[in-house]
Amino acid sequence: MKQTKFWIFTAIISCGILAGVAFAAYSKSGAAETEEAQVQHIELIRTSQSWDGVELPDYLQGRPELVAVKYEFPAGKKLGWHHHPVMNYGVLMQGELTIIGQDGKTKVVHAGEPVVEMVNTIHHGENRGNETAVLYMFYLSQEGMPLAVQHPEIPLE
Repeated sequence: MKQTKFWIFTAIISCGILAGVAFAAYSKSGAAETEEAQVQHIELIRTSQSWDGVELPDYLQGRPELVAVKYEFPAGKKLGWHHHPVMNYGVLMQGELTIIGQDGKTKVVHAGEPVVEMVNTIHHGENRGNETAVLYMFYLSQEGMPLAVQHPEIPLE
Protein backbone atom coordinates (compact mmCIF):
# COMPACT_ATOMS: atom_id res chain seq x y z
CA MET A 1 0.00 0.00 0.00
CA LYS A 2 2.85 2.40 0.86
CA GLN A 3 4.49 1.64 -2.49
CA THR A 4 1.23 2.40 -4.34
CA LYS A 5 0.87 5.74 -2.52
CA PHE A 6 4.50 6.55 -3.36
CA TRP A 7 3.89 5.91 -7.07
CA ILE A 8 0.67 7.92 -7.04
CA PHE A 9 2.51 10.84 -5.48
CA THR A 10 5.38 10.45 -7.97
CA ALA A 11 2.92 10.39 -10.89
CA ILE A 12 1.17 13.56 -9.73
CA ILE A 13 4.42 15.46 -9.18
CA SER A 14 5.93 14.26 -12.48
CA CYS A 15 2.89 15.26 -14.52
CA GLY A 16 2.84 18.66 -12.85
CA ILE A 17 6.50 19.18 -13.66
CA LEU A 18 5.99 18.07 -17.27
CA ALA A 19 3.04 20.43 -17.68
CA GLY A 20 5.03 23.31 -16.20
CA VAL A 21 8.02 22.63 -18.42
CA ALA A 22 5.85 22.38 -21.53
CA PHE A 23 4.01 25.59 -20.67
CA ALA A 24 7.20 27.50 -19.90
CA ALA A 25 8.93 26.25 -23.05
CA TYR A 26 6.04 27.34 -25.23
CA SER A 27 5.15 30.57 -23.42
CA LYS A 28 5.09 33.72 -25.54
CA SER A 29 5.07 36.22 -22.69
CA GLY A 30 7.51 38.52 -24.47
CA ALA A 31 9.21 39.38 -21.19
CA ALA A 32 12.93 39.93 -21.62
CA GLU A 33 15.07 37.62 -19.53
CA THR A 34 17.21 39.52 -17.08
CA GLU A 35 19.14 38.59 -14.00
CA GLU A 36 16.32 40.12 -11.96
CA ALA A 37 13.67 37.89 -13.54
CA GLN A 38 12.02 35.54 -11.08
CA VAL A 39 10.52 32.11 -11.64
CA GLN A 40 6.75 32.45 -11.66
CA HIS A 41 4.37 29.78 -10.46
CA ILE A 42 0.96 29.90 -12.12
CA GLU A 43 -1.40 27.08 -11.24
CA LEU A 44 -3.56 26.46 -14.28
CA ILE A 45 -5.98 23.96 -12.76
CA ARG A 46 -6.54 21.80 -9.69
CA THR A 47 -9.50 19.47 -9.92
CA SER A 48 -10.86 15.98 -9.31
CA GLN A 49 -13.30 16.23 -12.23
CA SER A 50 -13.07 16.02 -16.02
CA TRP A 51 -14.21 19.00 -18.10
CA ASP A 52 -17.80 17.71 -18.13
CA GLY A 53 -18.03 17.71 -14.31
CA VAL A 54 -17.71 13.94 -13.82
CA GLU A 55 -15.54 12.75 -10.91
CA LEU A 56 -12.25 11.17 -12.01
CA PRO A 57 -11.77 7.47 -11.18
CA ASP A 58 -9.44 6.18 -8.48
CA TYR A 59 -5.82 5.71 -9.45
CA LEU A 60 -4.71 2.50 -11.07
CA GLN A 61 -2.95 -0.04 -8.88
CA GLY A 62 0.61 -1.00 -9.78
CA ARG A 63 3.57 0.66 -11.41
CA PRO A 64 2.68 3.90 -13.25
CA GLU A 65 3.78 4.93 -16.69
CA LEU A 66 3.70 8.66 -17.40
CA VAL A 67 3.24 9.68 -21.02
CA ALA A 68 3.43 13.17 -22.56
CA VAL A 69 2.06 13.67 -26.09
CA LYS A 70 2.00 16.70 -28.37
CA TYR A 71 -1.02 16.80 -30.70
CA GLU A 72 -1.30 19.08 -33.72
CA PHE A 73 -4.80 19.55 -35.17
CA PRO A 74 -4.75 21.34 -38.55
CA ALA A 75 -7.55 23.87 -39.07
CA GLY A 76 -10.83 22.15 -39.92
CA LYS A 77 -9.69 18.64 -38.92
CA LYS A 78 -11.55 16.27 -36.61
CA LEU A 79 -10.25 13.47 -34.42
CA GLY A 80 -12.54 10.42 -34.48
CA TRP A 81 -14.70 9.20 -31.62
CA HIS A 82 -12.64 7.59 -28.86
CA HIS A 83 -12.41 7.13 -25.11
CA HIS A 84 -9.49 7.17 -22.68
CA PRO A 85 -9.10 4.26 -20.23
CA VAL A 86 -6.58 6.34 -18.24
CA MET A 87 -6.65 9.81 -16.69
CA ASN A 88 -5.11 12.62 -18.69
CA TYR A 89 -4.95 16.37 -18.79
CA GLY A 90 -3.18 19.00 -20.78
CA VAL A 91 -2.78 22.56 -21.96
CA LEU A 92 -3.79 23.94 -25.33
CA MET A 93 -0.75 25.90 -26.43
CA GLN A 94 -2.07 27.36 -29.69
CA GLY A 95 -5.39 27.78 -31.45
CA GLU A 96 -8.80 26.57 -30.36
CA LEU A 97 -10.12 23.05 -29.85
CA THR A 98 -13.72 21.90 -29.45
CA ILE A 99 -14.36 18.68 -27.52
CA ILE A 100 -17.73 17.00 -27.99
CA GLY A 101 -19.08 14.21 -25.77
CA GLN A 102 -21.27 11.51 -27.26
CA ASP A 103 -24.04 12.91 -25.04
CA GLY A 104 -23.74 16.28 -26.85
CA LYS A 105 -21.87 18.18 -24.13
CA THR A 106 -19.31 20.54 -25.66
CA LYS A 107 -16.20 22.26 -24.32
CA VAL A 108 -14.26 24.89 -26.28
CA VAL A 109 -10.65 25.20 -25.16
CA HIS A 110 -8.59 28.28 -26.08
CA ALA A 111 -4.82 28.78 -26.21
CA GLY A 112 -3.31 28.80 -22.72
CA GLU A 113 -6.23 26.96 -21.12
CA PRO A 114 -5.98 23.59 -19.36
CA VAL A 115 -8.32 20.69 -20.00
CA VAL A 116 -8.96 17.50 -18.02
CA GLU A 117 -10.21 14.82 -20.40
CA MET A 118 -13.10 12.45 -19.86
CA VAL A 119 -12.19 8.92 -18.71
CA ASN A 120 -14.06 5.93 -20.18
CA THR A 121 -16.53 8.29 -21.88
CA ILE A 122 -16.75 8.46 -25.68
CA HIS A 123 -15.96 11.87 -27.20
CA HIS A 124 -14.07 13.50 -30.06
CA GLY A 125 -12.19 16.70 -30.76
CA GLU A 126 -12.20 19.07 -33.69
CA ASN A 127 -10.45 22.23 -34.72
CA ARG A 128 -13.13 24.68 -35.83
CA GLY A 129 -10.62 27.53 -35.92
CA ASN A 130 -8.42 28.97 -38.66
CA GLU A 131 -5.01 27.92 -37.32
CA THR A 132 -3.39 24.70 -36.21
CA ALA A 133 -4.30 23.80 -32.64
CA VAL A 134 -1.37 22.51 -30.57
CA LEU A 135 -2.24 20.47 -27.48
CA TYR A 136 0.15 18.98 -24.91
CA MET A 137 -1.44 16.07 -23.04
CA PHE A 138 -0.14 14.17 -20.01
CA TYR A 139 -1.36 10.64 -19.31
CA LEU A 140 -1.26 8.69 -16.01
CA SER A 141 -1.07 5.18 -17.42
CA GLN A 142 0.52 1.76 -16.98
CA GLU A 143 2.73 -0.20 -19.35
CA GLY A 144 0.70 -1.85 -22.09
CA MET A 145 -2.44 0.22 -21.56
CA PRO A 146 -3.72 2.20 -24.54
CA LEU A 147 -3.97 5.96 -24.13
CA ALA A 148 -7.12 5.98 -26.25
CA VAL A 149 -9.51 3.41 -27.71
CA GLN A 150 -10.92 4.39 -31.11
CA HIS A 151 -14.59 3.94 -32.06
CA PRO A 152 -14.65 3.98 -35.88
CA GLU A 153 -18.15 2.47 -35.83
CA ILE A 154 -19.51 5.87 -34.73
CA PRO A 155 -19.61 8.22 -37.74
CA LEU A 156 -18.46 11.83 -37.49
CA GLU A 157 -20.93 14.40 -38.74
